[in-house]
Amino acid sequence: MQNVICFGEALIDMLSTEPGTFKQFPGGAPANAAVAIAKMGGNAIFSGMLGNDMFGKYLHQSLNEYAVNTEFVRWTDQAKTALAFVSLDAEGERSFEFYRPPAADLLFRPNDFDLTMFQQSTIFHFCSNSLTDESIANSTKHGITLATQNDCLVSMDVNLRKNLWPATADYQSIIIAYMEMAHVIKVSLEELEALVDKADIVDFLQTLLTQKCQLVMLTDGANPIICMTKNTSISVTAPEVIAVDTTAAGDAFIGGFLYQLNKQNISLINLDTFVCSEKLIQAVQFAACCGAYTVTRQGAFPALPDRVMAEKFERQGQY
Repeated sequence: MQNVICFGEALIDMLSTEPGTFKQFPGGAPANAAVAIAKMGGNAIFSGMLGNDMFGKYLHQSLNEYAVNTEFVRWTDQAKTALAFVSLDAEGERSFEFYRPPAADLLFRPNDFDLTMFQQSTIFHFCSNSLTDESIANSTKHGITLATQNDCLVSMDVNLRKNLWPATADYQSIIIAYMEMAHVIKVSLEELEALVDKADIVDFLQTLLTQKCQLVMLTDGANPIICMTKNTSISVTAPEVIAVDTTAAGDAFIGGFLYQLNKQNISLINLDTFVCSEKLIQAVQFAACCGAYTVTRQGAFPALPDRVMAEKFERQGQY
């Protein structure tokens, strides 16, 4: 197996375990995806900027403990590591309060990428949180360019967090522009409705699939996942569970899916064959189980699926 690059933010989730009390967990959407891949036995690289502070060092240590490759992490003294305070309701649904910007991850610049990272990898994954200001968006675009030049599959999890965007930002146009650069996209129905008019969603997705995109995975909480390709649309049922904490559910889903691509040596070269095969359905079913597994546990890194869950699913079709 070659590597999956997960680029963007690593931050501290300060999770409210009871009223007025917070416990720190390592997190950040692309970091979570990297950990999910690595915990199940895949090869994951985390690429991003950490603050040279106690939280940045804790994140670096945590990524290493879960066997994520941190060779290409960059460090800065110019800003602190970002914090996200997370409150949960009775159903485990989240509300976020971010201490970002300023934050270390926003200071990653195009020349912080190492070309050898792309030469060792087949997938480059990112989220919209690395598009929230012009400088980090330009860095993300440069990463996509390097990935494309090295025949890497480009994966995007929209993962929209409106309160990370400046009030005057046209986040819809920016995110859509980057969706048009991706080969695989994960997006929730709620996110789509924030990006385009509800009546235009189907036309929007169909137009995406006439461009670089070969697969859109549309999630809607516990409802079935809709997988759209250039030629077809299929529905995959998600397992029913009692949610405790939904903080990393989407990250577990995309991490599980990317793990399957990594394990099966799927790259841009053979993606078109994969999305037209039964293997796509199996990979999405696996990803759905990863998401379900994660919401039954608290935190991000600790709650993500591991090799035991992956092997049980492969033997029994369930976790």
